[in-house]
Amino acid sequence: MMDIAQVVEETAAKLLEIAATKLPSEVKEALIKDEKDTEGSLGKSQLKAINENVNLAETFIKPMCQDTGLVSFFVKIGDKFPIKSKVKTALIKATEKATEKVPLRPNAVDMFEGNTKNNVGLRGYVPWFYFDLVEGDKCEIIAMPKGGGSSNVGKMKMVPPGKGIKGVKEFVVEAVAAAGPLACPPYTVGVGVGGGEDMCMNLAKKALLRPLYQYHEDENIALIEKELKDILNRLEIGAMGLGEGTSVFDVHMEFAARHPASLPVGVVISCWALRHAGATIDKEGNVEFHPH
Repeated sequence: MMDIAQVVEETAAKLLEIAATKLPSEVKEALIKDEKDTEGSLGKSQLKAINENVNLAETFIKPMCQDTGLVSFFVKIGDKFPIKSKVKTALIKATEKATEKVPLRPNAVDMFEGNTKNNVGLRGYVPWFYFDLVEGDKCEIIAMPKGGGSSNVGKMKMVPPGKGIKGVKEFVVEAVAAAGPLACPPYTVGVGVGGGEDMCMNLAKKALLRPLYQYHEDENIALIEKELKDILNRLEIGAMGLGEGTSVFDVHMEFAARHPASLPVGVVISCWALRHAGATIDKEGNVEFHPH
């Protein structure tokens, strides 16, 4: 009988390799188009360098950025998937394996013991896991390694509820303006609204997984996403903060119900290297990698 835990481990390690070395196709196409459309020589030269780097990384199966990020996994486990309790252990082993094989830069630093050298924390919280128990007999895994520079500009605010959606928009603009050139634009911006102070940041990060230019199924939310994208590009941050080229490729938002007294808003920004890769494993151990 096939060892499903081993399949999960090997699949997740492969997903980390894909995420680190190959951009999702729509992100790659957006960067190529931006280089073509940018008129200023400074912005065009930066985008040309980024695109050459992306091609080299894919050709030689090497990380596209020296910062291969802090690892997180978004996991949907079917209630009939055979090894629910062993998935976390398999993903931790996958992170260790990918660190050595890809290689990933060791980015897990313990406050007291220093760098762990394998991207796994000593206290059980890194890599970070977003688990969702669903119906069925499959397990979907999305690996998302996110760089420190883009994480440093993430922001959360408890907006006064009376400000409503206007307050949400104002904070998103404020957060991206404050990021400026610091996190290697062009950006993709994830926004989480509602829930609690932790939930809104989780929603914002999850929003980054939606493909570029795929707007929310709720038309009201989709209109806000498009409006914010337009406003944020008027900031003219530009490629690598040089004021030329696109500032923000897209804005994706997720909403949850909130407490009447609070309006939490989280903003999670990705650099040009919007890295993630996914696969689905069935109960027999068959693997289907998601289009990338």
